[in-house]
Amino acid sequence: MICRSSRVEVRTTEAQRELIAYLRSPVAIRERCGQLFALVTEGQSRYFTCDLTQLTKVADYVVEVMRYEYPDLQIPFHSRWRHFEVGGVPRLAQLDSQLAELTPLEKAAAKFDLAIVSVLLDAGAGNNWHYNEQETGLNLVRSEGLAVASFQMFCQGAFSSHNLPQVDAQRLQAFTELELTTGFQVNIENPLVGISGRLRLLQKLGQVLVSSPYLFDNENPRPGNLVNYLLGKSQNGQLAAATVFSAIMEGLSEIWPSRLEVAGVNLGDIWQHPAVRDDGLVPFHKLSQWLTYSLLEPLQELGLVITGLDALTGLPEYRNGGLCIDLGLINAKHPDVLHSSHSVASEIIVEWRALTVILLDQIAVTVREKLGMSPEELPLVKILQGGTWTAGRKIAAELRIAGTSPIQIDSDGTVF
Repeated sequence: MICRSSRVEVRTTEAQRELIAYLRSPVAIRERCGQLFALVTEGQSRYFTCDLTQLTKVADYVVEVMRYEYPDLQIPFHSRWRHFEVGGVPRLAQLDSQLAELTPLEKAAAKFDLAIVSVLLDAGAGNNWHYNEQETGLNLVRSEGLAVASFQMFCQGAFSSHNLPQVDAQRLQAFTELELTTGFQVNIENPLVGISGRLRLLQKLGQVLVSSPYLFDNENPRPGNLVNYLLGKSQNGQLAAATVFSAIMEGLSEIWPSRLEVAGVNLGDIWQHPAVRDDGLVPFHKLSQWLTYSLLEPLQELGLVITGLDALTGLPEYRNGGLCIDLGLINAKHPDVLHSSHSVASEIIVEWRALTVILLDQIAVTVREKLGMSPEELPLVKILQGGTWTAGRKIAAELRIAGTSPIQIDSDGTVF
């Protein structure tokens, strides 16, 4: 049974549990997005065409950006940690100094706390918001501004009941809109898209921390306690990226606004499209995968080897998707696609995101061929960083004032 949100508790059948597990998997993301990719390439879409002859051109542009940003091609993961480095300010060194008295495990837990809260606050900021970092005088916008704002709040103990660089359930549940708007410097002249949606995510995070003690501990529920759970899932010092993603999906899926449900279970970043076989559902889990990528580095610092990086997908958001449109890989069939604003649930946005997932895989293959590198040497998470996300921002800045997305999206602060 697929339905809109309901507060009635429904007993799930085995078939429903299997469907939920499938829809929460990267396999489902690629399979369902693949159906919409086929729809477009076969000329059956009402909104888009796909010109695969432009794939080489896009890959060349991405390689050019990668070589400029990382001349030695030693590319880090595409994660929240990159945004904390904006402006060349050694914020991560400052964080390590602040955490210096902690054990390695405690440090990893604190970094999980920071990454999880910061990513949840990372949905698109809109074109009119900025953050002024008092310590440096930098005026930051978009993801970097959101990152530094949340970083400073974390370091000041804003998410902790004890004013520590930590996050705990009690504090999150009591968080107010005034505290969030103050921390993000929001006012009439400096509006931030989806402020109420971001607040609800924080408060819901506090609730799910309490409701899942096997993941987040019972005595002091914290996002960072997920480190202990994941260490228990590792084998011989190795941990699969998909295991981290599964833990995120299991532990945090209830924080997302109630959209579609199966037997009372919130599906999160999953949307409907009539051309998709069986149930018409298309999963993306963009922020959950972005969060997964952002948790891998603290785990590596504990000595774990992360395996199966390419099991996860590219991120279907407006920088990666915009790159494909701006360089002619995806083309709109009529002007309204580009000149109107669209709901996240619209067929237009669902198709665009699906195309982005599949095309990122194809771009990655072509980029590796051009550089003579293997998937192990250059996994998708590094190509995103090097990479498609950076290239998407660059080409947008060249083509449009303020580097806006080629397609406008009505955001509630919880998807992009």
